[in-house]
Amino acid sequence: MADLLTHVLAVYVVLTVAGWRTDRIAPPWVAVGMCGAAVPDLVKVDLLLDSATVETVLGVPFSWSAVSTLGGVGLVAGAVALAFGPRHRRRAFGFLVAGGSLSLVLDGLRVFADGRAGPWLYPVTWWRPPTPSLYVTSDPRVLAAALLVAGAVFAVDRRRGDAASEAESGTDTGDRSDRGGGGADRVR
Repeated sequence: MADLLTHVLAVYVVLTVAGWRTDRIAPPWVAVGMCGAAVPDLVKVDLLLDSATVETVLGVPFSWSAVSTLGGVGLVAGAVALAFGPRHRRRAFGFLVAGGSLSLVLDGLRVFADGRAGPWLYPVTWWRPPTPSLYVTSDPRVLAAALLVAGAVFAVDRRRGDAASEAESGTDTGDRSDRGGGGADRVR
């Protein structure tokens, strides 16, 4: 499950940093995008609920592997977006697809035995793009790097938020004792 956490953290980093440039990416939408990053990893539901069992119940051929494709991300994102109010559905769908797409791109960079990523571009194409084999999902260094980068972005984002709230309120929460104000005129 380290790859799931890595995907979620990567979406957090990308959307949070993008949110510094535009007001349209607020923290609640970053969280929606992070949920979207988990969509391609729903294929792991197969560990709990075997495809053959679902196939028997439904009476039609079934495979969880379709969830780890662009079409699967779009389908699940569309279903989840219906849970949002009519005013926010398109935006929720966009953030869910963005998070899921980034997760698919990261999956395309990992090591595959035959040197080709999965057909994650389905239904656009069945082509399996070559992978640069940058990382193995079980490597703890990948998760450690994701945690460090996400932690740094969180710290910077928090500092930016504190600076913005100080600028809006016109107050400084720092200690004023070194500015010659004595102690009596300090606001607490």
